Amino acid sequence: MTKIFQNTKGLVLVLLTCHLSYAQKKDENIGTEVVNVVKPYTPTISDAFKVKEIPSLEDADNSKKEAIKYNFFSFPVASTFVPLKGRAANVDKSQAEKLYKNFVNLGLGNYTTLNAELFVTENISDHEYVGGMFRHLSSQGGIKDVALNNDFYTTSLDLTYGNQLQNLTWISDLGYQNQIYNWYGIPENFTQTTIDRINPKHTFNNFYLGTNLSLSDSFFKEASFKYNRFWDTNGSIENRIFVKPSFEFGLFNEKIKTNFIVDYLGGNFEKNFFGTNTIKYGFANFGIHPSIVVNKNDWALNIGASVFYSADNQNSSSKIFVYPQVNASIKLVGDLMIFYTGVEGSLNQNSYRDFSNENPFVSPTLVIAPTDKQFNLFAGFKGKLSNNLSYNLRGAVQNEKNKPLFVSNEFNMFATNSESYQFGNSFGVVYDDIRTMNLFGELKADFSKNATIGLNGSYSRFFSTFQEEAWNLPTLKLGATLNVNITKKWFAGANVFYVGERKDIVYIQSMITIFPPAYYPEITNLKSYFDANFNVGYQHSERLTGFLKFNNIANQSYQKWMNYPVQGLQVLLGASYKFDF
Repeated sequence: MTKIFQNTKGLVLVLLTCHLSYAQKKDENIGTEVVNVVKPYTPTISDAFKVKEIPSLEDADNSKKEAIKYNFFSFPVASTFVPLKGRAANVDKSQAEKLYKNFVNLGLGNYTTLNAELFVTENISDHEYVGGMFRHLSSQGGIKDVALNNDFYTTSLDLTYGNQLQNLTWISDLGYQNQIYNWYGIPENFTQTTIDRINPKHTFNNFYLGTNLSLSDSFFKEASFKYNRFWDTNGSIENRIFVKPSFEFGLFNEKIKTNFIVDYLGGNFEKNFFGTNTIKYGFANFGIHPSIVVNKNDWALNIGASVFYSADNQNSSSKIFVYPQVNASIKLVGDLMIFYTGVEGSLNQNSYRDFSNENPFVSPTLVIAPTDKQFNLFAGFKGKLSNNLSYNLRGAVQNEKNKPLFVSNEFNMFATNSESYQFGNSFGVVYDDIRTMNLFGELKADFSKNATIGLNGSYSRFFSTFQEEAWNLPTLKLGATLNVNITKKWFAGANVFYVGERKDIVYIQSMITIFPPAYYPEITNLKSYFDANFNVGYQHSERLTGFLKFNNIANQSYQKWMNYPVQGLQVLLGASYKFDF
């Protein structure tokens, strides 16, 4: 077999050699040809074949897209992964400030000023406690260019008992206050003989007893009671009893709240301003005030009314008063802008104690009567300009009948037994029907927990009915406050206020009648005034804090009431201490 294969191989080789030799001889003379080259070839862009970006498709089936459906086949996969248990991150906790039950405050300043406070409280059981507060503020006077003594004292003592059970809270108060002032605001050009006749000191005393009771799971929600006995060193006495129970009922998934009011006032002055007869007054006012509050997503509505029956015990007369009590608000832009409006009215009972708290230089010869606050119609916008900046803008129109106005008393210095308040140095009260138009604006900013600032302003126009002017009511009021925590130890604060001009009556001596002298009234403008106050404090420890206060920094001897200049720059240095028994 091997031999045959070898013979065959040799035969193929012989035949291939013969064929190549023959082919070489046939193509040996291929001839010649001349080729003329004119120039070398240079291609251009136009010679290139441009491929279309969007080729035409002749296949009609390509215009229709085939809907493709996907199906997922899920099946469980065994896993041995076990997650670790989560742990809360550590948070740096600030040390809680310890609260003390008691504190004492003591300050001393120029004008021989003394300010002292003491507050103590003690638990007598798990739900009962007793507390007490003592306060004293006094100054020895020393106002520049004032001929009469101008010192003042205010001392008060308050006792409290509280009992808080599961559904009942009961708090009772007992207190006494003593105030000493001087009618030092005499006109100029008084002779020394006249000044020596005046003993300007007068004293107010007030004793009160009150209690407040509130229940959580009852239609009877709360009740308050307060009794005041107020008297002075000129023989004036006043008693007042105020009771206000409140009830709450459910109706159509809404709550109706009803307040009942009993307000009794009775008192007398030994004599009128001219010393001819005594002044007695007494009023018993009974009121009811139902209201219902409806709250929805962006709006709220409070609808109510109040009805008062007022009996004048001295004149044997009585009246019925009906007042609206409606408030509404709606969120226009969330909490950024809320529109609110309403109309309210009330019967306000005036008293000798209220007048003396507002103006301690009133004479004990006042006419006491309630004020019929017919309506106060208001509307405004409030909200937030940012998370730290809030605002409130409001306009109001108010009608009041028998609104009290302070006005200077006339001279009665040549009477047989002249009282110390009859030298043009005291104030009486007159009543008038007043319409007031008011614009109010307020801006508050909390830059951080360590800095807050507040600005407010009020502009009012008063329209009187019987009086020539709305006596001693300022048209413009402005105010600003600032509180800053400088460091953990240091803090500071400031408040500034401006009060515009007011009008009062001054009595001018007639040049025609020489003796006895005659005086005629003339309207005078009380200048506007500006007052700035500043305080700084240092917290030495949790218990001990020192402070320094500056009042009336501008050192202005302005007059809040006619002929009554105030003290100039006042500096008070003191400290407060907290403690537990």
